[in-house]
Parts: sequence; structure tokens; C-alpha cells
Amino acid sequence: MNVSSVIVDKHGSKIRKDAGTKIFDIIAIIAVSIGALVCVIPFIIMLSGSFSTESEVVRSGYSIIPKGLTLEAYRVVLTSLGNTIGRAYMVTIYVTAVGTFLGLLCSSMGGYVLSRPDFKHRDKVSFFVYFTTLFSGGLIPTYLIVANVLHLNHSLWSVILGGLMSAFNVFLFRNFIKGIPDALMESARIDGAGDFRIYWQIIIPLTKPAMATIGLFTALGYWNNWFTYSLYLITDKDKWGLQYLLYRMLSRVTDAVKGSDVIIIQQLPSETMKLATAMLVTGPVLLFYPFVQRYFVSGLVVGSVKG
Repeated sequence: MNVSSVIVDKHGSKIRKDAGTKIFDIIAIIAVSIGALVCVIPFIIMLSGSFSTESEVVRSGYSIIPKGLTLEAYRVVLTSLGNTIGRAYMVTIYVTAVGTFLGLLCSSMGGYVLSRPDFKHRDKVSFFVYFTTLFSGGLIPTYLIVANVLHLNHSLWSVILGGLMSAFNVFLFRNFIKGIPDALMESARIDGAGDFRIYWQIIIPLTKPAMATIGLFTALGYWNNWFTYSLYLITDKDKWGLQYLLYRMLSRVTDAVKGSDVIIIQQLPSETMKLATAMLVTGPVLLFYPFVQRYFVSGLVVGSVKG
């Protein structure tokens, strides 16, 4: 903070802000509050619509306050789509957990190697990793490799491997690891520790903020993924994830309840049912984020300014 922007009282125990700093803080708080409202209001409208009756939503549209408070949409989803959503939950949780773990392992190993000063060709390898952010193989070559070369079509590994690593995550890890003093690793080598032991017992514990940041990015990528399911698992309904199930229901609600004897399709609360399903899909992410928020902020800031 600038010296001229604060005033210290006679006892030196309290710092008072000048008028310019107070005005800046007020403007910043207002701007952040407006941005927060822009992000939160759509979610509140979605939550309110899921608890509203279908007739009120069709007649009056969406609102912040539920109209005709009811749990009918959730009842329909859990009764007619209970098995489908439960299976989609298990598939999405499995893909997210396995993909995030393997993604963190591969990204942290790659970042650790590229941060090593004794790695002779690290600049050349870093260039090839960065090159993938500018140009990629394309959708058709990727599909041919996954389906015809690796023979992973109709397998959940086609979804997991697709989002396993990214150049951004590798470089974020590399920049964060560069901030760790080399003396720690040199001391470990003197004590007889190998490269993997240094990585596992020193690097991993000291990179928790980066792990939380990259883990959150990776987990959200897997959780929100629907396009990969449409490429490799479009005919395997028992392997559909939550987002792809939601996509299919948004495009055609009757497909989601095909063969159900519980309700009449013409009486299906389609709009509120979509909102209720969206709430069931996004709920776990909202519950998970507060636990990694402090690591997420510190890891994103420190990893972006070092290097």
C-alpha cells in the first residue's frame, strides 16, 4: 500500500485510511457485489423454479421467489428417473475421482520434471508442451486414435483419458514448484533420497494449494463433461454421465422417461423437471467448493506470478 494512503495515529496502534482509499474500497465493494449478484441470481432463479408448479412457470415465467411452492418436480425426477440418475451419479463420481487423481499425479510429475534445473532439455520439452496450447490434433484424429487405435470406444476410459492432462496444469505446477527452495531437495539427496521420494515426501506436501487448484479445475472438467459421452458412449445408456443425461433431457424430455409407467408423459412437468435435474447435478459441486476455496485462491495467485 502507498505510504500516502494511510494515516497512523499518535500512538501508532491504528491505521486510518485516507479519503481516496475509502472511496476506492467502496467502489470495489459495489463492483464485486454487482458481479456476485450477476452470478448468484441465475442460480437462485433456477432453485426457485425447481420448487414452483409447472402451471405457474408456464404462465408467469421464472422468478426469484417460488410460485406455488411444491416438490412435484423432484418427486417426478426421483421416482421416474431414480435408477437412471443414480447410475449417472455413480458413473460421474467414478470418472471424476479416477480422472482427478490420475490427472493430479501426471500433472504434478510433469511440473516437477520441468522445474528441475538439472534436467538438460527442459526448455525444449516445455516448448513442445506449450505448443499443444496453440495447435491440437483435432477432433477427427483424436476420435480415430481413441476408437480405432486404443480401442476404447464404449469404455469410460475414453472419457477419463481425454481430460487427463493439460499444458496449463503442468505449467501451473511447474511455476509453483519453482518457489520451493532448492536447499530442501539438495538436503534430501544428501540424506540418500531418490527422485521419487523427494517428489512424494517433499514436493507433494508443499504443493497443497496447487493441488487443490488444479484438482478443482480437473474435477469440474470431468463433472461438467458431456461431449465426450456423446462421441464414444452414445449407445451405452448405462455409462452416461450426469451432464449428458441432463443434455438428453433438455433436448427431449420424453427420452428420459421412456418406458416409465409412473407418470403420463403429457402431464410431465417438463420445465420444472429440467430445473430440478439441474439442481441435482450442480449440488455436489457447490458443496465441495468451500472445502478447497482457501487453497484454490492461494494456489491460483501464487502459481500465476512465480516463474
